[in-house]
Amino acid sequence: MKFSLPHGPLSPAQARNCALMNQLATPGLGSLMARRLAAGTGQLLVFLAGFGLFVGWFVDEMRQFYAMMFSNNEPHVRYWLLGAGVVLAGLAWLWALATSISLLREAKRNEARRLAAESG
Repeated sequence: MKFSLPHGPLSPAQARNCALMNQLATPGLGSLMARRLAAGTGQLLVFLAGFGLFVGWFVDEMRQFYAMMFSNNEPHVRYWLLGAGVVLAGLAWLWALATSISLLREAKRNEARRLAAESG
């Protein structure tokens, strides 16, 4: 399977695929596919930061529960890690949603121009 970025005006099918990638796979990947390099890179970095914080929270929770098996220590949940991770990932997803809507609108305008040029 060859990965290629769209050349020329964005078609509705390309915009749909990029939007689906942004919303259902990883925020930023669809934007990168549509050659929105700054937005895509930012979305991907914010999402990865949020995911990293979430993974850090999960690893800390598992470490504490493992330690509880051998001692009477009470776990100290670090909600800030969980909250920061979820907020960052959510912001990246919302940013990707805005970019996806922009891609779909751009593709609709491109299609209207193409049809007008063909008919006129």
